[in-house]
Amino acid sequence: MSIRPIKRVVQSQPTIEGAGVRLRRAFGFGDTRDFDPFLLLDDFRNENPADYLAGFPWHPHRGIETITYVLAGSVSHGDSLGNQGRMGAGDVQWMTAGSGILHQEMPAGDPQGRMHGFQLWANLPASLKLTKPRYQDVAARDIPEVTDDDGTRVRVICGNFWGKSGPVDGVAADPQYLDVWVPPRRRKTLPIKASRHAFAYVFDGSGTFRDASEPGAVRTERVGSPANAGGETGNRSLILFDKGDEVTVQAGESGIRFLLVSGEPIEEPVAWAGPIVMNTDDELRRAYAELRDGTFIKGR
Repeated sequence: MSIRPIKRVVQSQPTIEGAGVRLRRAFGFGDTRDFDPFLLLDDFRNENPADYLAGFPWHPHRGIETITYVLAGSVSHGDSLGNQGRMGAGDVQWMTAGSGILHQEMPAGDPQGRMHGFQLWANLPASLKLTKPRYQDVAARDIPEVTDDDGTRVRVICGNFWGKSGPVDGVAADPQYLDVWVPPRRRKTLPIKASRHAFAYVFDGSGTFRDASEPGAVRTERVGSPANAGGETGNRSLILFDKGDEVTVQAGESGIRFLLVSGEPIEEPVAWAGPIVMNTDDELRRAYAELRDGTFIKGR
């Protein structure tokens, strides 16, 4: 077994999306190779309703899958195919945009006004760019949670882990999407297939990830804000891992909670503009031309 070295550590950056939603972007709209098959991760966490209630009105997607995971508050959604619903705390929606869809997502806070969730974008290979759109709506109660002997808890949203299989299936990148909590001062090693790209995103507590970048040695990589400035990995830290087949984390005094996401790289060209991701600039121009002339939505 080999511990994955830490390739890069960054803090998610403030940005504004939709109709004025203030959120934090962990990665996205840059070089996609290190995160392939993933394109973007947004952390929409806020306690001020004025910063999120405007939401994400009608907008298109093509060529990708969007994964929304709600931790607090709710998100109401609807689309051009007539689907509609509401996600609450702990729920997941995995949307395969495929050939094209128009949809909207409107967040609302909990009774205390808190809203928290994540949206991850996964690329689709060329063979599935124009596949039929579909949804996988998963209620919190249907997401398995496994607890290890030391108290480590893992919610398995997608993929297989510690004998549990997540409810989301049939996804092109065959990803593993985990919500991990490690108790205070515990050290935990978690397996990841060596062929995958992988990252962790810390959103509660703090800790240190171990880095085996030197042959035969294991050292502790301590990062804070700004990245690599000392202190522990804390809130809103993104850790991009290099090659290996496991990661090790040492939880801090209050424990640590993070997303651990991995997937098989697609290794195809990416042509990306806004919410549409294709393989070539010609395909991208054609998609936006169809959006303008009303032929973007297929099969209806």
